[in-house]
Amino acid sequence: MVQARDVFGGVHFHAPASLPAPGQLPPRPRLVDREAALAQLNALREDVQDIPLTVLVTGPAGVGKSALSVAWAHMIRSDFADGQLYADLRGHSGTGPASPHDVLGDFLHSLGVPTDLIPGELAQRAALYRTVTQDQRVLVLLDDAMTAAQVRPLLPASQASTTVVTSRYRLAGLLTQGVRGVYVDRFDAESSLALLRDALGNDRLEQQRDAACELVELCMRLPLALSVAAARLAARPSWPLREMVIALTEQQRTLAALTIEDDVALRSALDLSYRVLRSDAARLYRLLSLIPGDMFGDGAAAALAGISRMESRRLLGELTDANLLTDMADGRYRFHHALVRLHASQLAEAEDQSEVRDLAVGRLLGWYLATAARAENRLRPYRTRLPRDAEPPPAEVTDFGGPEDAIEWLESERANLSAAVTLAHERGREVTAWQLADSMWALFLLMGHHLERVKVEETGLAAARSCGDLYAEGKMLNRLGLSLDALGRHDEAVTRFEEALEIWRRIGEKEREIGSLRRLGLVAARRGDLDLAITRLLDVTAAYHTLGVDRKTALALIDLAGVLLAQDRPTDAVIHLERARQLLRRVDDSYNRARVGIFLGHAQATSGDLDKADQELHVALEAMSKLGSSVGQAAALEGLGGLAERTGRWDEARRVYEAALDKIGQDGSIAYIRIKARLDGLDRYA
Repeated sequence: MVQARDVFGGVHFHAPASLPAPGQLPPRPRLVDREAALAQLNALREDVQDIPLTVLVTGPAGVGKSALSVAWAHMIRSDFADGQLYADLRGHSGTGPASPHDVLGDFLHSLGVPTDLIPGELAQRAALYRTVTQDQRVLVLLDDAMTAAQVRPLLPASQASTTVVTSRYRLAGLLTQGVRGVYVDRFDAESSLALLRDALGNDRLEQQRDAACELVELCMRLPLALSVAAARLAARPSWPLREMVIALTEQQRTLAALTIEDDVALRSALDLSYRVLRSDAARLYRLLSLIPGDMFGDGAAAALAGISRMESRRLLGELTDANLLTDMADGRYRFHHALVRLHASQLAEAEDQSEVRDLAVGRLLGWYLATAARAENRLRPYRTRLPRDAEPPPAEVTDFGGPEDAIEWLESERANLSAAVTLAHERGREVTAWQLADSMWALFLLMGHHLERVKVEETGLAAARSCGDLYAEGKMLNRLGLSLDALGRHDEAVTRFEEALEIWRRIGEKEREIGSLRRLGLVAARRGDLDLAITRLLDVTAAYHTLGVDRKTALALIDLAGVLLAQDRPTDAVIHLERARQLLRRVDDSYNRARVGIFLGHAQATSGDLDKADQELHVALEAMSKLGSSVGQAAALEGLGGLAERTGRWDEARRVYEAALDKIGQDGSIAYIRIKARLDGLDRYA
C-alpha cells in the first residue's frame, strides 16, 4: 500500500533512506552478585583496540548468561551511536534454532536497507551486512547460540563494534578465531541467599537459615532454579522452607538416574512447581507451550484450553505467582524463560495425547480467526463477508466497541496472527491459514508492515493452492500483488495480478476480473506509463459503473485522479474526486472518504487554492487519526508538509515530514522513500 496510494508524480528514488538507530535490547534485568563478571567484560573492552570485539558468554543452563549480557549491554549502549541489534538464536527453545539468513534480513532492514535491496542468499546477505556495518559503531547481542556457524555471519565488520554471544557451549570454532570468552558460574552461597532474601524477606530467611542453605545447594546455586523455588515459597508465606527441601530432595532422587547434574537442579525445581499446581493450572501450563507467538493474552489462553476468560485470568495469575509466567505491562503474558517453555512443551508431549494437542491448537486458531474477522468487520463494514470455517466455533470471541479498539487489537496481536497463519499451514489447516491471512488485510491496509505482509500472504497463497480453492487463490494473488507493488517489486506484482486475472475469468467472477485490471493500471502508473494507466482506469471505472458497484467505482476514480495529478492535471483530478466523494457518501467507508480528502488536498494545492487544500488535509488527518491508521495519517501529513514547503515554512515542513515518517515507520515501501526524499530535500534550506 503506497502512502497517498495513487499520487504517482514527484516520486524519486534515492539511496536507501537512513533509519533512526535501532535500539532492540530487551528490558534491563536486575542482577545479583555479578560484579566480577561485569568487571571482566569491561576489562575486555579496554584490552581490545582496533579490532571488533566479540565476547562469548558461556555457562550452564539457567545460570543467568542472558541476564548478565543484557544488563552489560544496557550499561555500554550509549557508546554505540549507530544502534543496538538483538536476536534470540533459539539454541535451546524447543522450536528449532533461528536461521542466520532470517536474522540477517531483520538486521539489514533495521539498519535501513530497503527490502528490495536485501539479497536472497545467505553469503550475499552476510557480505552486505559487513559492508553496511563497516564504519558503524554497533552493539550486537546474539542470545542462546547453538553453533559457531550460526553466529559467524552475524558478526559486524566495524572495528568500533562489539558483539556479545551467549551459549551453553564453548563454541571452540569462535574462540580459535580470537573471540574472547567469559564464563558465568553458579552463585556462591551468599549470593544465592541474597536472591532468596529478596523474595522471602530477611526475617523468614534468617529464622530458617539452615533450611535455606540446604535449598540453595539443592538448586545447585542456579539463579533460574532458585527463582522458581523462591516464587513457590513466596506464594505460601506460612510454608516452612524445610518442606520445600524435603520435596526437592525426593524429586531429585527420582531424576538423578535420568539426567545430568545441572538438568536435575533445573528440572526438579520446575517439576516441583508443576506438581503442586492444581490440575486445571497444570493443564493450561502444558497447553500454553502450543501458542506460536512469544506473548499471549487471556483470550488466547481461554480458547486454547476451552475455558472462560475469567477462569483463564485466574489460572494465568497462578502460573505467574509460581514464576512460570511473566506478566507484561500490556496485560499479556510470556514464559518466564525459554527453559520454562521447553519444560511445558515436554510435559505436553508426555502427558497430552496428540489428539488433545491438535484440538487445543484448533481452538486457538479458530479464536484468532473469528476475532480477527470481527476486528476486520469493525474496520471495513462494507466488505462482503466470507464464511469463516473455525471448527468448533470459539465460545468467547473478543468484541470491539469501535474501529479504534479493533485496530489496536490487530496491531498488538500482529506477531501472533502472523505466526498463527504459519502454524495453520504447517498443521494442514489450509482453509484456516488462508482465511487468517485474508482477515489481516484491514491491519495491513491501515498500518503498512509491508515486509511481514508479504510473508503472511505468500503463506496464505500456498495454503489456498493446497486446498484447491481457486477463489481463495485469486484473492491471495491479489493481496500479494498489492504488497509487492508497494515495495516497488512491480514485475512480480504484475505476474501475481495476471495470474489472478486468469482465475477470475476462468470461474466467471466479473467484478474480481475488473479489480485485477484496475491493479494492473496502478502498476502501469508506478512504472511511469501514465497514458496506459489512464486508459485502463477509464475502462475499469466504466465497467464498475455498469455493474452498479458504487464503492469500487469510487476507488477507481481515486486511482484515476492520482494519475491525472501525476500528469499535472489537477482540475480534471478534482472532477473525478468530487464524483468519488458523492459515491462514497452512500457507503460506510470512512477510510476511503478520508483518502478522497487527501487527494483533493494535493489537487487544490497544485491549483493554488492553498486554504482549501489545508482544510481538506486537516479534516482527512483527523479522520485517519480517529481510525488509528498510521498509513493514512502519514499520507495526510505528507500533504501538509508539501503545503508548508510551498509557502516557505521550511521548519514546519521538516517537522511534519518527520511526523509522517514516524507514523509509517521503515517498512521498505515506496511511500517511506518518497517522504524521506522530501525531508532530505529540505537540507538545502538549513
